[in-house]
Amino acid sequence: QVQLVESGGGLVQAGGSLRVSCVAFGSWLSISNMGWYRQAPGKQRELVATITQGGSINYGDSVKGRYTISRDKVTSTMYLQMNSLKADDTAVYYCDAFIGAQSNLYWGQGTQVTVSS
Repeated sequence: QVQLVESGGGLVQAGGSLRVSCVAFGSWLSISNMGWYRQAPGKQRELVATITQGGSINYGDSVKGRYTISRDKVTSTMYLQMNSLKADDTAVYYCDAFIGAQSNLYWGQGTQVTVSS
């Protein structure tokens, strides 16, 4: 059974940095697009960044220039390096991935990122 597991969240001061990771366990199938999303209390889930199997990247407007997405195909791990963090970046961060020939969509359970001002 495929499972996405995020880690690396925590509490950081404004202006600081944090890196979160997402590992796809239990999958020998091909992973195509992967992405990070976040959801703050009382707000809708929003796009943070996506990365395709070929390495094409897209960022949400609110994180451009501050966040960097990357992936390691060998370990089926995706990373999100977050710099110059702001209080507005506080949210639960979720990863997703399209896996297998039918591109089934999987979500992780989320990891909390809290930025103190």
